[in-house]
Amino acid sequence: KILALYACGMSQRDIAEQIKELYGVEISPELVTKISEKIMPEVTAWQNRSLEPVYPFVFMDAIHYKVREDRRYVTKAAYVVLGVTMDGRKDILGVWIG
Repeated sequence: KILALYACGMSQRDIAEQIKELYGVEISPELVTKISEKIMPEVTAWQNRSLEPVYPFVFMDAIHYKVREDRRYVTKAAYVVLGVTMDGRKDILGVWIG
């Protein structure tokens, strides 16, 4: 959830507030920064990985959630594209927030 909110461009302080509202857990903006910094190398490696030349099946789905922006709640969506390889293996081809 932290990465999804970070990808939306929310500040560390806003993310900490969202986590508190959603899960009842208090975290500091500094912890949000540490979590983001820790996982970003893995995210970059995933973004730069090689893809198969052909995916015979491709599926797209979205999860909708509410985020507080400018003192009001707006609905956002996290989109996921899943590809199935020729040998039946599933790959996440893309994720984005819209």
